[in-house]
Amino acid sequence: MIVDLPSCSAADVAKNLVRLRNDVGAMAMGRVLTLIVVVDEDQADEAVDVATRATRQHPARILVVVSANARGRGRLDAQIRVGGDAGASEIVVLRLYGELTRHGSSVVTPLLLPDSPVVAWWPGRVEADVAGSPLGQMAHRRITDAAASPDVEAGTQLRRRGKHYRPGDSDLAWTRVTRWRALLAAALESEPFEPVRSVTVAAEAHHPSCDLLAGWLAASLRCPVEVVRTPAGSGLRSVRLSRASGPIDLVRTDDGKDTATLSVPGSQPRLVALHSPSTFEALTAELRRLDADEVYSRALCTGLPAVRRGGTRSAAARAGTTPAGPAAVEGSGRAAVASRALERADEPEASPGTDAVEDAVQEGLAQTEDVASHDG
Repeated sequence: MIVDLPSCSAADVAKNLVRLRNDVGAMAMGRVLTLIVVVDEDQADEAVDVATRATRQHPARILVVVSANARGRGRLDAQIRVGGDAGASEIVVLRLYGELTRHGSSVVTPLLLPDSPVVAWWPGRVEADVAGSPLGQMAHRRITDAAASPDVEAGTQLRRRGKHYRPGDSDLAWTRVTRWRALLAAALESEPFEPVRSVTVAAEAHHPSCDLLAGWLAASLRCPVEVVRTPAGSGLRSVRLSRASGPIDLVRTDDGKDTATLSVPGSQPRLVALHSPSTFEALTAELRRLDADEVYSRALCTGLPAVRRGGTRSAAARAGTTPAGPAAVEGSGRAAVASRALERADEPEASPGTDAVEDAVQEGLAQTEDVASHDG
């Protein structure tokens, strides 16, 4: 059900939420959090769709604060969605006009769920000091996306995040490299247990996920970390961890299948899956935790400033500090070995047919009858 409330007040929206809860049966007490989505008009529809899908696992009251037109008379147009139009959540779209665009927190405050956490998400453009903004101050978690801001370079976004960081801040660019971090950490958990001497990360310039991954490696391994450039649009390409016994290389393949090769000294290179989460999957993962992400804090504030910027990937590959491309993975070797082993195996003896089994049974019965008649 969708209810439009043009030229209304926050009190009108609250009254209609109570009425709809009684009429439709929307259980507001089943909501586990309030999700505030701060977005511009041109991104509003996409943001509502992503938030609705992300909150299927975390039923919430979604308050979408849309800054429509800052000129003219102040006005609030609201829309309430419950039931099938809102999935597992309640959605309230608040379009602010005029002077009201600068007072979104005053409109949102009466609509917050009582005694429940508040999460704020900025899908696109965001203020420099997110935690210090009026809406950011009322949120327990503040989620941004350094890769989605249309008017500020991603590198500048991350520098601002580090300067104004407060516990509870996070970024979807950090969530998108979860699989990379897991594979690299697992590769270091097997023998030989040697310290990493240096790290080289290859990615396009000022790629936010790459920068945060490099910052995490610098803060965790406490060794020199260098980022080398790849062509624009190539994203995150490879990571090399240099150790005394040889490098550990994680290199994205070029076939577009979201896979990579993992090379570890002493074992054959293998193909691994690199799942790149969509926006709604990344947001869903962020909503699973409501405490401060201390690992993200160290990567952003401690590790990232220590990362060095190098030249190009091709130059680094010629110098031997980064892999030139994915390793060759033998995909048919195991199958061939298995086939040869089966051919050499002794063939099992042929199993007796049905007629032979029946003859043996009849013979056994006849012998039993002879014994019984003799005893008698």
